[in-house]
Amino acid sequence: MSWDDFLAYPIEDLPFIALVLIISFTVHEFAHAYSAYKFGDNTPKEMGRVTLNPRVHIDLLGAILILIAGFGWARPVQINPSRFKNPRVMGVIVSALGPISNLLLGVLGVLIVLILEKTGLMYAGSNGVNLALQHFFFYFMYLNFLLFIFNLIPLPPLDGYRIIQDLVPLKARIKMDQNVQWGMYIFLLLVFLPPLRRVTLDPILGWWEPLYNFFFNLFQPLF
Repeated sequence: MSWDDFLAYPIEDLPFIALVLIISFTVHEFAHAYSAYKFGDNTPKEMGRVTLNPRVHIDLLGAILILIAGFGWARPVQINPSRFKNPRVMGVIVSALGPISNLLLGVLGVLIVLILEKTGLMYAGSNGVNLALQHFFFYFMYLNFLLFIFNLIPLPPLDGYRIIQDLVPLKARIKMDQNVQWGMYIFLLLVFLPPLRRVTLDPILGWWEPLYNFFFNLFQPLF
């Protein structure tokens, strides 16, 4: 039995994954914090979250979970929607900008890879350097597309749940708030019970590849 039996990814790839997660989680939470701050809520600013400093955004449990289960989360940004001029609309935008930031990072990764391949820089170094570049950019695209899809799942504590909360009528939102703890249990069951995960989360998260193929095929003719 080896460490690979307990981890979602090969142990030799962990440095690339850790670097990608630091970037992706930081940008994701910064997008929440900055947009909330610009919409009039000083809470993220007061809590020191309107920054690209990774130390204030990384959640240890969420980072460990992504190594074990294949996905996870950063420290949620606390916001006060009552300070927004239009709480429901701006709440949806603030919640959505986190996943959207990961989508944009994934697209940026596709563009960089196409540029490096077109210019030959992807293969210009030694075998070790070339392999490192390929591994890093694979995980950069893969994990960001995965985080985009994962965070839109409408279960707490994910952004998709908060988006639904702001879209539904007030009575439905109150009921969702009352039952949020059950949603957490459902989420954990889907994560840690392989039979349930295989027919729920895994097919959903498998959409990262069609998403990658879409953008790759979209931009490839430009190069």
